[in-house]
Amino acid sequence: MMTKAISVDLRSRVLAAVDAGASHRQAAERFDVSAASVSRWRTQAKHHDGRAQPGRQGGDRRSHHIEAQKDLILSLLAEAPDITIAEMRQALGDRGHRFGFGTIQRFFVRHGLTRKKRPPTRPSRIGQTS
Repeated sequence: MMTKAISVDLRSRVLAAVDAGASHRQAAERFDVSAASVSRWRTQAKHHDGRAQPGRQGGDRRSHHIEAQKDLILSLLAEAPDITIAEMRQALGDRGHRFGFGTIQRFFVRHGLTRKKRPPTRPSRIGQTS
């Protein structure tokens, strides 16, 4: 279960108390939040023009790195259609892009690229009746 962000109203009141002279611990005690949260909110407010908005929670934060190399990956697949994921990792690493095995595997799944190493077998002759 994912926790919910604390309301902007409460964050604003906590930060106002700190601005009025309360320490982080005093404000945290008064509003029943952690002192570490007060510290994070102050840092965040400094970087975002004083706003105490919570950041986004969850979701994919890193696939854009491999997506930026989509053309390179597709060209490597065109050069060697039977390339393994380990070989793909090595080829990308040689070009300065380091990705984990699972990252490359999820890229293939996302784009519908299959990694079958052998051609499909012929139909069984036993099952056919003439």
